[in-house]
Amino acid sequence: MLTSSLTATRSAEARRATILNVCSVPLSVANREDSTYFLVSYIRMPAPIRLRELIRTIRTARTQAEEREMIQKECAAIRSSFREEDNTYRCRNVAKLLYMHMLGYPAHFGQLECLKLIASQKFTDKRIGYLGAMLLLDERQDVHLLMTNCIKNDLNHSTQYVQGLALCTLGCMGSSEMCRDLAGEVEKLLKTSNSYLRKKAALCAVHVIRKVPELMEMFLPATKNLLSEKNHGVLHTSVVLLTEMCERSPDMLSHFRKLVPQLVRILKNLIMSGYSPEHDVSGISDPFLQVRILRLLRILGRSDDDSSEAMNDILAQVATNTETSKNVGNAILYETVLTIMDIKSESGLRVLAINILGRFLLNNDKNIRYVALTSLLKTVQTDHNAVQRHRSTIVDCLKDLDVSIKRRAMELSFALVNGNNIRGMMKELLYFLDSCDPEFKADCASGVFLAAEKYAPSKRWHIDTIMRVLTTAGSYVRDDSVPNLIQLITNSVEMHAYTVQRLYKALLEDISQQPLVQVSSWCIGEYGDLLVSGQCEEEEPIQVTEDEVLDVLEGLLLSNLSTPVTRGYSLTAIMKLSTRFSSVNRIKKVVSVYGSSIDVELQQRAVEYNALFKKYDHMRPALLERMPIMEKTASNGPTEIVQTNGETEPSAPDTKHPPLVTQPPNQANDLLDLLGGNDVVSVIQTTKPASAGGELLDLLGDLSLSGGPAPPSVPSVSQPSFLLDGLSSQPLFNDITAAIPPMTAYNKNGLKIEFTFERANPNPNIAVITIHATNITEADMTEFVFQAAVPKTFQLQLLSPSSNIVPALNQGSVTQVIRVHNPQKQQLRMRVKLTYTHKGLPVQDLAEVNNFPPQSWQ
Repeated sequence: MLTSSLTATRSAEARRATILNVCSVPLSVANREDSTYFLVSYIRMPAPIRLRELIRTIRTARTQAEEREMIQKECAAIRSSFREEDNTYRCRNVAKLLYMHMLGYPAHFGQLECLKLIASQKFTDKRIGYLGAMLLLDERQDVHLLMTNCIKNDLNHSTQYVQGLALCTLGCMGSSEMCRDLAGEVEKLLKTSNSYLRKKAALCAVHVIRKVPELMEMFLPATKNLLSEKNHGVLHTSVVLLTEMCERSPDMLSHFRKLVPQLVRILKNLIMSGYSPEHDVSGISDPFLQVRILRLLRILGRSDDDSSEAMNDILAQVATNTETSKNVGNAILYETVLTIMDIKSESGLRVLAINILGRFLLNNDKNIRYVALTSLLKTVQTDHNAVQRHRSTIVDCLKDLDVSIKRRAMELSFALVNGNNIRGMMKELLYFLDSCDPEFKADCASGVFLAAEKYAPSKRWHIDTIMRVLTTAGSYVRDDSVPNLIQLITNSVEMHAYTVQRLYKALLEDISQQPLVQVSSWCIGEYGDLLVSGQCEEEEPIQVTEDEVLDVLEGLLLSNLSTPVTRGYSLTAIMKLSTRFSSVNRIKKVVSVYGSSIDVELQQRAVEYNALFKKYDHMRPALLERMPIMEKTASNGPTEIVQTNGETEPSAPDTKHPPLVTQPPNQANDLLDLLGGNDVVSVIQTTKPASAGGELLDLLGDLSLSGGPAPPSVPSVSQPSFLLDGLSSQPLFNDITAAIPPMTAYNKNGLKIEFTFERANPNPNIAVITIHATNITEADMTEFVFQAAVPKTFQLQLLSPSSNIVPALNQGSVTQVIRVHNPQKQQLRMRVKLTYTHKGLPVQDLAEVNNFPPQSWQ
């Protein structure tokens, strides 16, 4: 009450003084009338309410409409004050306008008033003016260019706080034009001895470099003494500046690598220093500075042996001495782990980092568990065995209530699957598939299919696993799961009776899972005679009659749960049984009924089957005989499109060979010698090409190990048996990854290609190479294509990649499997071609890989 009374008294006194000043001036008659109007208006015009009162009034609004009405009324008063050029309350009005802007209401009409406040000599006006400029202006508006001269004057002001306001504003919203004009002033302040100004100038320099990268060298001399500063604020902002410069320029990165010992010394002092109340956060000395230094060390140590060696000891100290009871310590440990995994650190240090992530998985904080799972997923390819030690903890995360943790745990679990743990991991993942939410079932089912196909210990286990998925989540599986399972069953000749019996039982229990019903219908149509005869040896045979089997299939045709595709499978199965069962008349009646079906597809099938019975009955047994063993040539999935490079040594001509077709000269795109040689090596492709040209090209050139030239023509009628034929009944890989060390095949322009190795089972002449493509740049690499070729004494098979986009900043990787047949145990040599699009520009590069580890080819 006393304050408000004093305020009212001062206002009254100010008005009285103004009135007396006006009245003391001699005026003409006309001027007297104007002055009288001015005095009356001035007396009647109330002072604008303060910001605090406006906030209190707005908070009393009960509805949104009432709040809008208050805002509109106050905005009208502010506009009137602006039109009258009221300098007394301009600062107060702009402050209220900024509050309205924070609430989401338009405040653009106050932009010029902010510039007037900036030009004021009062610090309070400048403070509100610069704050308004940072909130209401950006570089897209030309008005901000009017500030350039004011900011330049304030950067040279005698008061450090005014200089600080100008630095903050320039570092927040300065455009490239402003940064070019004022970079010299910022660089001058970066060299000052005032720590308050140096830390603000360092952050402003970061913004200048981001806007105008070519000005980076201007700040290089000023960075020499930044790390010797004792003030933690200056150290922090200096590390941020150095990080920005290293990330944007390889030359700067090389230049600043000599600062690694100094950074290590600063970090060690932070760890070993005692309690400092000014910098202590939960018992840890300045964790923000520690995190920034660790991040800079990660950039400096990447792909550099000397720098990595210099920081190994301090990283081990940070990892072992940091307290983990508080979230602050966990943040430092996480940054330490990222640094260890990104530099060329020692193997023991990498194991320590993964063990830290394993401890994170036991933390009660869900965010820490999610971070640990994400980090382990990135490192599982390079440190597979170390991550395997935490497999049980990772599997336990599948039971977490948090959806994001479940998804990360599922992805990591599939990444951990190998030939040794396939049974146990599939048991856990199938249990997860039973109980998980519908949003996980599709991805989990696809993962189980791929893992079972790659590591299945036996055909029976493979079939049982796929059937378990179909019975549990049949409605969520991919479209290609049905033909893939049919192919698997067809190729497993010894399992036909067992499979058809299992599928028949599953069909009796549930017909709602359409993929399961489709596979069951197909198998009953193919192997219905084995089902009726009861010849199953793997389990106790069931007694089924022909009529019971036909009743089940007819029930599928009539069921409301059956889709048109399922009905087509069922009708075809019934037709096939006409050559396996004796109930031909009943089958004829069923087929004839659907000759008038409203489903066009079903009607067409029935009409054609009726024609078989009537006109071509003598051909029916041959047309409906069992399908032969199918070779897997193509798939709708992303991992099954196969290309082979099966060059063979030239041999003497043989009249029994199939006719050869010479390549026409006008199809240069089909087979193009990339290296300028005359030998064009043919590529045998196991899938039908989508277009006439652009197939895998000759990457070998002078790599050929044979003396003679390549064959001038390619076989067009037949092709040699592929190197992996006959392996389908055996586990595909042995888990001996640890025996063959991984290698880096390519590292250029931010793209890194790593090879990991496995041996195919049972043929030791086949090396299975998995490529892992990662991208450390800030932009994704799209349309990524990896091609490879080997000398003629080898055979090469390329599976399709997991994706054609390599994510930026190591956020993921693209994997692709290469199978190399090396019957003569010669040293492996390979030439690769990489094509991709980066930042809108196409990139193409060739590389030769000759440093394969001896274990991969001996």
